[in-house]
Amino acid sequence: MNLASLRVPTALLVLGLLFHSPAGAENPFVRTGPPLPGTELLTMEGDIASEMVAGIDRFLLRKTAESIEGRDQHWNRDVSSPDAYRTSVEGNRARLAHILGVRDDRAEPSGFQFQASEAEQWVLAEGTGYKVYAVRWPVLGSIEGEGLLLVPEGKPIGGVIAIPDAGQTPEQLVGLAEGIAPQSQVARRLAESGCEVLVPTIVPREGGLLKLPGGFQSQIPGREFLYRSAFVLGRHLIGYEVQKVLAAVDCFAERDELPVGVIGYGEGGLLSLYAGALDPRLEAVVVSGYFDAREELWREPIDRNIFGLLDQFGDAELATLIAPNTLIVEAALGPVAELSGDHGAAPARLASPKIAQVTAEVARAEKLTAGLSQSDWIHLVEPAGDTGTFGVGKALEKLITTLNAKASLAGSGSPPIAQGDGVDPTARVVRQMKQIELQNQRVLRESPYTRKQFFKPDTSSLEAYKKSVEPYREIFAQQVIGQFDDERLPLNPRTRQVYQEEKWTGHEVVLDVFPDVIAYGLLLVPNDIKPGEQRPVVVCQHGLEGRPQDVIGEQKHAAYQAYAARLAERGFITFAPQNPYIFKDRFRTLQ
Repeated sequence: MNLASLRVPTALLVLGLLFHSPAGAENPFVRTGPPLPGTELLTMEGDIASEMVAGIDRFLLRKTAESIEGRDQHWNRDVSSPDAYRTSVEGNRARLAHILGVRDDRAEPSGFQFQASEAEQWVLAEGTGYKVYAVRWPVLGSIEGEGLLLVPEGKPIGGVIAIPDAGQTPEQLVGLAEGIAPQSQVARRLAESGCEVLVPTIVPREGGLLKLPGGFQSQIPGREFLYRSAFVLGRHLIGYEVQKVLAAVDCFAERDELPVGVIGYGEGGLLSLYAGALDPRLEAVVVSGYFDAREELWREPIDRNIFGLLDQFGDAELATLIAPNTLIVEAALGPVAELSGDHGAAPARLASPKIAQVTAEVARAEKLTAGLSQSDWIHLVEPAGDTGTFGVGKALEKLITTLNAKASLAGSGSPPIAQGDGVDPTARVVRQMKQIELQNQRVLRESPYTRKQFFKPDTSSLEAYKKSVEPYREIFAQQVIGQFDDERLPLNPRTRQVYQEEKWTGHEVVLDVFPDVIAYGLLLVPNDIKPGEQRPVVVCQHGLEGRPQDVIGEQKHAAYQAYAARLAERGFITFAPQNPYIFKDRFRTLQ
């Protein structure tokens, strides 16, 4: 038979799964048999599956590096005037909103709702020139924002949304709880300077907070848990939390045209950057301890995975969506963590941005907007000394004076004095997580009707059907699977016989796909096939962390029941490809 007619679907080579388990052992069988007619002898030794994944990894890392230069094709910036510039990037802004899942209509703004019938009964704390309240505000569907509102005496100079890291609470950013140094309690410092400050609650990395139906309590990090269910629905945890920020902007904006800014640290810096990129009403944006090159995004927590992000956006490109508004990049030390990947979660590394990379990314953003009349829209602030402290005076002062040119940063006072027991931070986080999970479930229930509106093939005839589904194939390939359009290499099939059974013969097969990328699998050919005879071919898939040998019965496996071999015994040709989701986290670059 001629292997040149055999094709391994490209999709098998670009699919990555989101769940992880321990890797399998190396293939134990001896490889000494002859090649199939018309093919070269396969001489690769060792674990071919490992070499396949390593080659895919090299290919994808190269593609990631090349994506920086390739992003220009998606942009057509008009720097002739600020208005022309904003108009010229609207398509990019819409694309960003789409991949973030920011596609649901927000609720009509009704202001920040104090969590009591009379606000004065619910003053949580008092500081120098301001009071602290527990508030919530409507966002969309079942989702509300919830956090702390710092209200200054007199008319505020502006509204600021101060977003903590996923490892921090609003109380810490205000100074009502330990954990953040006084000089970095940015929420109260801005309130002391006359800003009305909202500090939203964001979902933590901590696991074990949500109980699922049946009493099961997931230990997966909270952010990853909600990311998983949202991602397959075209939504995203980042998108939901950005919607909370934008709903807060709605509340501020309806009051006397109050100028609004946003500041965030760590995960809050991520949300600050995305929110500023999506909403030009945010006149000043501070990103602290996050802004960086994103070529190693695949190493970061998996809840930061955004489909197709690097094809069009790095942090510099996101920054250019904020222009000509003011962006302040604070090169502070960011949160550092190692996520082990226990309990079925994805392993990850959270590293602090390096100043050289931050500086280079800021310079790249400036270069991308060269010629814009407001060329001083982006500002890099480095903390004094080597402390790396976030929320330093220069960043806060630039934020305040951007919102109100006559304002100034007040000297750092004392933390506010609590007036009662306050809000239970854990119960508040659980409420927020349950609301997002409920929203995901609602979208899921509505998804059959959404698909029905989307997928409308012509069933008047077989030919009409085939023609009408072609556009859907293209959408699936480009917007769901993420197909590469590179021209594939000649197959160059290499084979060797590795099994001789009563009814079939087994061969290892390696094919070339792209530079560094091979396809590998096991081909089982019935022994009674005649020269020139054609038989149906069945592609037999294995699952996560599996190998082709699992489906032919080399080792007993309760799930597979050696079904590839059993089909071969019945006269079918079977091909069991090695899929790339193996070796725990080595396939993260696929995502």
